[in-house]
Amino acid sequence: MAMCLTAGAVERLPMKLWYNSPATFFEESLPIGNGKIGALIYGGADHNRLYLNDITMWTGEPVDRNADPDAHKWIEPIRKALFAEDYATADSQQKHVQGKNSQYYQPLVTLHLLDNNEGEVTDYYRELDLDSALCKDTYKKGGVRVAREYFASNPDKVIAIRLKADGKGTLNTTVEMTAQVPYKTKASQGQLTTTGHALGDEQSTIHFCTILKASADGGSIETKGDTALVISGAREATIYIVNETSFNGADKHPVKEGAAYVENAIDDAWHLVNFSYEDLRGRHIADYKAIYDRFYLSIGNSTLDKTRTTEQQLKDYTDNGGGNPYLEMLYTQYGRYLLIGCSRTPSVPANLQGLWTPHLKSPWRGNYTMNINIEENYWPAEASNIQEMVMPLEGFIKSLSENGAYTAKNYYGVNRGWCACHNSDIWAMTNPVGEKTNNPKYYNWNMGGAWLVNTLWTHYQFGLDETYLRETAYPLMKGAAEFCLGWLVENPNKPGELLTAPSTSPENEYKQPSGRKGQTLYGATADLAIIRELLTNTAAAAKVLGVDKELQEEIEETLGKLSPYKIGKLGNLQEWYHDWEDSDYKHRHQSHLIGLYPGTHITFDQTELVSACNKSLELKGDKTTGWSTGWRINLWARLRNGEQAYHLFQKLLTYVSPDKYKGEDKRKSGGTYPNLFDAHPPFQIDGNFGGTAGVCEMLVQSDGETLTLLPAIPEQWSDGEICGIRARGGYELDMKWQGGKVVSLDIKAVRKGTVKIVNGQQTIEAKVKEGENKGII
Repeated sequence: MAMCLTAGAVERLPMKLWYNSPATFFEESLPIGNGKIGALIYGGADHNRLYLNDITMWTGEPVDRNADPDAHKWIEPIRKALFAEDYATADSQQKHVQGKNSQYYQPLVTLHLLDNNEGEVTDYYRELDLDSALCKDTYKKGGVRVAREYFASNPDKVIAIRLKADGKGTLNTTVEMTAQVPYKTKASQGQLTTTGHALGDEQSTIHFCTILKASADGGSIETKGDTALVISGAREATIYIVNETSFNGADKHPVKEGAAYVENAIDDAWHLVNFSYEDLRGRHIADYKAIYDRFYLSIGNSTLDKTRTTEQQLKDYTDNGGGNPYLEMLYTQYGRYLLIGCSRTPSVPANLQGLWTPHLKSPWRGNYTMNINIEENYWPAEASNIQEMVMPLEGFIKSLSENGAYTAKNYYGVNRGWCACHNSDIWAMTNPVGEKTNNPKYYNWNMGGAWLVNTLWTHYQFGLDETYLRETAYPLMKGAAEFCLGWLVENPNKPGELLTAPSTSPENEYKQPSGRKGQTLYGATADLAIIRELLTNTAAAAKVLGVDKELQEEIEETLGKLSPYKIGKLGNLQEWYHDWEDSDYKHRHQSHLIGLYPGTHITFDQTELVSACNKSLELKGDKTTGWSTGWRINLWARLRNGEQAYHLFQKLLTYVSPDKYKGEDKRKSGGTYPNLFDAHPPFQIDGNFGGTAGVCEMLVQSDGETLTLLPAIPEQWSDGEICGIRARGGYELDMKWQGGKVVSLDIKAVRKGTVKIVNGQQTIEAKVKEGENKGII
């Protein structure tokens, strides 16, 4: 786009996280990733740890599709109890409609780099360059300056490390690989090979093979026992690491039908002999920048502060009430960097940790939590111009649909379509979890698939690829919609009204007038919001494709009978069918507002509903967890309240201490860790993605026909420029604004047509051609 490239455009500031000490804690480490394998780099002169991960490294095996074939028999007794207003019985009986819990995401190996030189360590420096996806650290030890560089290449499926020391023969390093999972390491000339498997039965879980190859310029490389290599007297050394697992698809047993992980790892390693380190580095940067460079944001008079570390800037931002537009730009780009780094593997999308974890058992199993978290992972993909990162989700949802057809029948007695519930894993598990013993508010919820497929519809809206809609998105949307049509039931207390029963509002509780707290009800607003959004979008997709006229008619009739939104006595949008109080009005989930965001069926001109959504958010307040803060930024942006959206963005950038930090100034809340990872706490990556999406939502909103520019611009961002932001309708925008109003706009369109553009109080109708359209404003 022209504006990003012209001489008159603002100079792009380098986007770097930097620190003057190595990481002690996970939340200080720096992540690199190629979409499948990645590393958490701690740095450190004496002992540098790198926790390696592979996004396909999980416990378990394919799900048993015939589990709990009679669980659905409890649905009618639960409904009978609910419609008799016997909620305690319904809560108790819901436990019978629960199955096995998800599997665990697992760490790979840990790489140890030990500097064998003697002497004092000084001048330590560590950085992560988002513009090139290169991580570096430097230091002096005993007077010898050492520089290390790290990257994870997608084209060559490798993690590469280069070590350099000043002076001939001054690089002396031990390289060792260990693991927390069961493993064996064998050292040979210049190579370490580690094989092992995820926790569990060796015959029924995923296996892996990690190969490390080292070479040195001068000096020697010798083996040390079975687990280490010793580089001595060199000036420079390179380390290449490849990994493959036996995961061969969600429906393939990882041992009996597993991929040839050892042979594949050997092939990956042999491939590298064709390239020098500089070749691999150049191929990596070219691949990464082709995606990352599409989007750039500049706010005000930003400058790169070379005097304060990123951690110190984050602390100062928190303590001084903001005032650092560079940090805000850096955080926005960091979300894009992370999604590029963890979402490029077919059928294996980003999980709760993206792909980065040092833990044998990550919080919440590191799984796919589908009542908000995996959805939020993909919110920035379209607007921030990294739309290819949605690809892994497509195959994953396809696997969910195949397993979910059985879950629909076994657990819910619905013989059409498919569903998925609260949690999933690499095996595309779809059953409600809980092991028949757990609280329904966390486990009895079956709207995961219905919500998740809307990511595919959004992907179509931004790109207008009808082949994608026909072959990928629509069949999955249709199946999810058919389940919802089969799951809705008529309210016997209000004939003609359709709703869900049993129902819960994710992880929340109501309080009845009697004072009793409960979880199970009929007609939770969140269920109906998801269904309304899905059915509306499915009918729209069918209309675009000119198919399934009868289904369109069924959807139209169903939407007319769907239980409507209700406004409570406090002026809020009711979360519960009855006007009950929330057990906790400050609760982190705001699932009943899905129709406002990420849904699109509550629009700004629906004044009563907008006012009720506004009141609900006011009641929620602004103190919550990281991912929830990310969601609220987007909700306030949709309400066109720029100051409040920005206030929540600032809250998201609240400094949070590492979880295991024991010092006096320990800070614990939702917010951001020193390495800019999202603090739930503990770490969940979804808040990073929600924050990036929120910035985009503040700057451009779209419905395919209208582009609303700067709909939620805060006063602090009155001047700025953005290049490469995308909008529904197949548009890509470069724009510059001053005093809160756009003064220059170029549009790239995928097809010709007319688009309405709202710029403050000004509205124009612009005719655009396919391709570049300069000087629209």
